[in-house]
Amino acid sequence: MANDWVSLQRTARREFDSRVARITDWHASTPDTEWDVAALVRHVVDEQRWVAPLLSGRTLEEAEAALEPLGDDLAADWAKFSEQATEAWAATPADQEVQLSYGAVPCIDYLRQQVGDIAVHAWDLARATGSDEQLDPVLVDAIWKDLEPQTDMLAGSGLFADPVPVGTDASVQDRLLALTGRDPRRHGAS
Repeated sequence: MANDWVSLQRTARREFDSRVARITDWHASTPDTEWDVAALVRHVVDEQRWVAPLLSGRTLEEAEAALEPLGDDLAADWAKFSEQATEAWAATPADQEVQLSYGAVPCIDYLRQQVGDIAVHAWDLARATGSDEQLDPVLVDAIWKDLEPQTDMLAGSGLFADPVPVGTDASVQDRLLALTGRDPRRHGAS
């Protein structure tokens, strides 16, 4: 059975929403050692800010010119731009091409990337804020099935830190996090 990635995007968004609502220290460290909580949220908001302009058929240059600036309230920006992204995903055919920095790809490929990005960063934010780290299992399973066959490509891409070894008995969520360079067993920034 094929995954409904638009529905999974909404699930990933809810996961991130719930962690943003729990932020009390915007300067707390995160598992992304180069980012504090504010930088992590800014990254995810910025990614969402690009979705609607790109899905409208704009080139990268046109999309960049159309981007609304971020404000001083990252939680409000998250709510605004993630809603715009959700609406754009729902309105765009999965096979429509979208221009990304590395070339044109079908919308569904971009959507899967974004769902994975939001979900993994929801875990990062949960770890940083001491929130519930358990992600929706259907969401995790879909992202794992999408990324696991790309293990070799991801390792050389520079998108993530090097994979972290975990046992064969590790949960799907732990294997997904380990694949993206996170150590789910270690508390504190890694």
